[in-house]
Amino acid sequence: MFKALFGWLFGKGATAAATPARAQEDAGFRKLNREAPLRAEAGGGSTEGQPATFLCREAILGRNQRIAGYQFMLQEGTRARIRHSSRRVHHLYAEVLVRSLAGADIGELLGHRLAFIDLPDSFLADPSLAALPARSVVLVPTTLDEPGAPEADALRRTVEGLRQRGFRIGLPDPTVVTEFAHLLPLSDYIVVHAQGLDARRGLKLSNIALEIAADARLLIRDLPSIEEFRFCFKLGATLFQGPFVTSRENWAERELPPNTARIGALIARLRADASNHELADLLKQDAALSLRLLRYINSAANALPQRVSSIEHALTLLGRDKLHRWLILLVCSNGSNSERAGAALETALVRGRMMELLGAERPSAEREALFLVGLLSLVDVILEVPLEKALAPLALSTDIESALRAGSGPFHPLLALAIACERSDGQDLRAAADACGISPGDASACHMRALSWAIQIQD
Repeated sequence: MFKALFGWLFGKGATAAATPARAQEDAGFRKLNREAPLRAEAGGGSTEGQPATFLCREAILGRNQRIAGYQFMLQEGTRARIRHSSRRVHHLYAEVLVRSLAGADIGELLGHRLAFIDLPDSFLADPSLAALPARSVVLVPTTLDEPGAPEADALRRTVEGLRQRGFRIGLPDPTVVTEFAHLLPLSDYIVVHAQGLDARRGLKLSNIALEIAADARLLIRDLPSIEEFRFCFKLGATLFQGPFVTSRENWAERELPPNTARIGALIARLRADASNHELADLLKQDAALSLRLLRYINSAANALPQRVSSIEHALTLLGRDKLHRWLILLVCSNGSNSERAGAALETALVRGRMMELLGAERPSAEREALFLVGLLSLVDVILEVPLEKALAPLALSTDIESALRAGSGPFHPLLALAIACERSDGQDLRAAADACGISPGDASACHMRALSWAIQIQD
């Protein structure tokens, strides 16, 4: 990952994906808002000022604690207002979701990761699914409490056809949703909600996976904390989803890794305007760090006539601002082998890149600061130490400190917006976007660009 990041520091790294074509997507959103108006608009009132419909996502981790995929959905306000609507409106929701994902080019966006999408059982035969990259998509059928569900044999034929085209199938918990029991032998995943999951039910699900759905793996959703994650890990679940990914614990007794202290000393001297000679002497005290710097500088500067073998020369080429960013990225990488740290780092990179993109018109120093605010917003989760300990050695500016410690200052509104884009609450996103003078749709599109960038530099 950091080879790609270093190339980006030199302006040669992965570029953000182009903004998706919005015309068809926006037309679908407008139609959805007409067909399924907000409760307050039931009498036909205007939609002006109401939460927009937009795409959101939630990370799904594998057993290796890395991000294995995302569940994509439209924001919570949209899902809530169609919950008791007709099957036709649910199909419209599904079509908008599918076309939004197709417009975002998720096959290229996700790489080896998977996109999980929940769709009504009667929508699985819809021709719009042909626009999705089958190899990257897991379809999870859902039931609706009204007539129109497909007959069991017809649904099975549809699912068999989808699998032949390359789609994977995830089925809801068969101990709760019995309508799809006949499809279990065709399933690739069994999707279970964490609430109410105990050892007895977990054993029952494991037996179903062994005896009926031999190729299926367990995906546990809505995991609230790391304790529940560990429990489900021991149950043998393969994929994990929920707020636990960025939740905080009591890390008061934990200390920073030794490497972080050494990097912190370098950062402190750098911010104190130490000479390149002094910085080089400090670097040479850590052979691994020196070799890492030389390897990265030679990788990024391969257009130079000869390789760089001097630490002083490397520092001159890199420059102080980029050295500072590189050192902070190294601090964040120190926790990449702990539970959730890789996923938390990706989330932090998305935040940082999104804030940097939203600040495109600002001076370069402010864009740098915005990236660091986003990156460091989860540094305590990445390193699993209290925030004060994580930030102490980094010699940050007052505005960055204010955004991270106090939730205030000129950079905090964009951080709040980046965090709101990770959630499915449309009202929170609109409020955060309004505070920044940005439309929710533009913020959501920028978030997807940042996600594309973060995925590219890690792959």
